[in-house]
Amino acid sequence: MTISNQQELPSVAADLLQKHSNDRVFGFYGEMGAGKTTLIKELCRQLGVEGTTSSPTFAIVNEYFGSDGLPIYHFDFYRIDSVDEAVKIGFNDYLYSGSYCFIEWTEKVEELLAGEDFVKVKIEVLGDQKRRFIY
Repeated sequence: MTISNQQELPSVAADLLQKHSNDRVFGFYGEMGAGKTTLIKELCRQLGVEGTTSSPTFAIVNEYFGSDGLPIYHFDFYRIDSVDEAVKIGFNDYLYSGSYCFIEWTEKVEELLAGEDFVKVKIEVLGDQKRRFIY
């Protein structure tokens, strides 16, 4: 799906959630500034999260609650240096929790996801605001 501006992002989030309604682990790929965090914020909004959502760049993981009262986990692994750091924060426990897990900079923890079924979401920058989403 390709969009020309950020106002079209809700349609991407709705499509992603609809096509992958049974999936709970999503890995986001894209260059810095591609819109990974922005898409995750919209996904959280559509899942009923109220209040502020932000990238957990320094905290590594943020926890939100959807309209169903269940947790949603948002990871940002940009700042980690090894998969051991992800293991130490209990990443595997989050993965098997049955809750939504939205992972930025997935490539840094891919070896922990080996053999796991997760949705790969690639964001390609095509212009100033134009983006292509592949999932």
